[in-house]
Amino acid sequence: MIVKKTDNADCIDRRNLLKNGLAFGGLAASSSFITVTSAGADGMKVNMQLGWLASNGIIGEVVAKRMGFYHEQGIELDVTPGGPGVDGVASVAAGRAGVGQLSSSPSLMLARSAGIPVKAFAAGYQKHPFTYFSLSDNPIRTPSDMIGKTIATQPTAMILLRALLANNGIAEDQVEVINMGSDMNQLMTGQVHAVTGWQTNTNALKILGDRRVDMMLWDAGIQLYANVYYTTDDMLKNQSDVLERFLTGSARGWGHARNNPEEAVDHLVSEYVNLDRQSELDAVKPVLGFSFNEVTSVEGWGAMNIENWQSQIDTYEQLGQFQGSTPTINDVMTSEILQATEAVRKQVG
Repeated sequence: MIVKKTDNADCIDRRNLLKNGLAFGGLAASSSFITVTSAGADGMKVNMQLGWLASNGIIGEVVAKRMGFYHEQGIELDVTPGGPGVDGVASVAAGRAGVGQLSSSPSLMLARSAGIPVKAFAAGYQKHPFTYFSLSDNPIRTPSDMIGKTIATQPTAMILLRALLANNGIAEDQVEVINMGSDMNQLMTGQVHAVTGWQTNTNALKILGDRRVDMMLWDAGIQLYANVYYTTDDMLKNQSDVLERFLTGSARGWGHARNNPEEAVDHLVSEYVNLDRQSELDAVKPVLGFSFNEVTSVEGWGAMNIENWQSQIDTYEQLGQFQGSTPTINDVMTSEILQATEAVRKQVG
């Protein structure tokens, strides 16, 4: 894999990078975390601190808050937007937060390998939206189509491309890679044959029009989770009831959003007036498509697959990405909270 820097590599728009799928260790910066404190007679106050600006990735939580689903669980939810200096994993580990949400599952595995006692308890997106986008006049539909091509991707997503190539038996020197800019310009001007991003970022993808060709990382064999809910070992041991109530409210919020997408968008843009209603209406279908599928129809919203986690661990071990010891399944995930909330999650799955 030949890696080249572009002239605009140093002026990458961080907001677009975070939205478009930074999926390696740097994704910890795009995580969000939840602080748990007493709310007096009304129950437990949960402050959800985002690692970046609020978006459709929390539409289920917004619905649950505005519909009173958290209140029914004795939870008072506050959502606080974050910024470039927020590191969710570090905040949880330092005790400044109790629960968090990571954009991509590898960040949790890497944190655990580095000795940080965090563990996943639910998956918001059943499939990771990270995708390689090309154009129909020179499409990349399968990994083998990348051979001899130039791919633009975010620096922190280089590891994903390495994993994709290795998983499909393609030598790295058969693909030229450059750093991706802040938008789709490199693809539209013919500088590269593919760029990367999240399918849920519909605004950025509009420029590609009906010439757009998608190759999802998931379909290429690297099957990661996105919007992973996680907590610390201590929280699981001492405040699992708070996690259960929070996940119950979230599940009901996401279920209501699934059945009433336009209403859910109205809740989202009412809560965050900077968001554009039409853009969110365009995005809500793919957002819900990644949240609900054949797995959730059986196991309920938020389900996680042990075999999937093990495959991720094996892939990252083979690529030598763990700084410390290789984490085990029991290190990186637990089914405890999923089992405790099974009834309500299956109702909305």
